[in-house]
Amino acid sequence: MASLNTLHIDSLTMSYDNKVILSDIFLSCKQGQIKGLIGRNGSGKSTLLKIIFGTEKPNSKYVRVGNKIIKTISDSRHLINYLPQDNFLPKNIKIKTIIQLFLPKANRTIVLNNDFIKPLLNKKSQTLSGGEKRIVEILLIVHSNAKFVLLDEPFNGLSPIIKEYIIKYLKKMKPTKGFIITDHDYENVIHVADKIVFLKEGFLKEIKNNSELIDLGYIPKKTFNIHLNN
Repeated sequence: MASLNTLHIDSLTMSYDNKVILSDIFLSCKQGQIKGLIGRNGSGKSTLLKIIFGTEKPNSKYVRVGNKIIKTISDSRHLINYLPQDNFLPKNIKIKTIIQLFLPKANRTIVLNNDFIKPLLNKKSQTLSGGEKRIVEILLIVHSNAKFVLLDEPFNGLSPIIKEYIIKYLKKMKPTKGFIITDHDYENVIHVADKIVFLKEGFLKEIKNNSELIDLGYIPKKTFNIHLNN
């Protein structure tokens, strides 16, 4: 029996009004790995993550974790979790209460004692800044029981200091999770990821080094070090 330490996506196709958005996508992510998904705006990155999670219906897909085939959100329970672009914290509830409701008991203390979260515990979500909401949401998703975490624009609205903190935090959490992360700020994605895949015109390509991104016209020819662990 296959272990539950690999998320496998295959034969994933999506089209709108006869326009192909995603074409026969193959993607895998192992526990202990951060996979970066990059591509231009409108290339279908968010759509891909939503399909993997189960909130968007494709023309076809094959998603499994180990031997468990994932067809619906209920199938992915405790296996896959998703951080959407838009804020999801409920209003009129204190952050402390949201953490207690959202997280399994074993994981609550970690978030409740986080230095960035402690000043926010007695505040309600609608009083938080965009960056404050985002760090709460990231920690809620990362500390859920899910083995695989899909992060859509996690760095949006974060200060440079918090961005660097989140990058270090994801790397620290990597031994127990598998991550697929996408963000319009590609430098942060490249900085945190072990492997990079590039989505263009519906097709997914694994990137080996920075010269490929330059050749694809995604980054300019400039002094920019991309560290990928092959």
